[in-house]
Amino acid sequence: MARGGLKRLIASLEEEVAAAVRQGADLIADHAVGSIMEGSVTGKRHVASAPGEAPNNNWGDLVRGIEAQHPEPLRSVVISQSQAAASLEHGTSRMAARPYLGPAGVAETPNIVKLVQDAVARSARKANGG
Repeated sequence: MARGGLKRLIASLEEEVAAAVRQGADLIADHAVGSIMEGSVTGKRHVASAPGEAPNNNWGDLVRGIEAQHPEPLRSVVISQSQAAASLEHGTSRMAARPYLGPAGVAETPNIVKLVQDAVARSARKANGG
């Protein structure tokens, strides 16, 4: 690697992998929203999901609260600001869990791994002048 090549590689890695991390968090948020919206009915015809399944959308509060946040270049988090979020994800003493964020993360992991692998490969090519 030519002089300065390591610095270019590190800068490129940070830029490319940070973009992949942001995109991965967005994939998880989108997947979680999709799992809640799939087949849901709001209002009087609303039917709660079965235990262990993602919650069915009712009034949209849970879906509106889901967002990917990117507090640092190489760190992203997916949160739900809905008051019901934790109770639905983990359950309570009176209700079985209806997880949606955890399963979304598991489902999107292979896609996120691929995004990061591709980012590292692009950085290596850039550092080698390609």
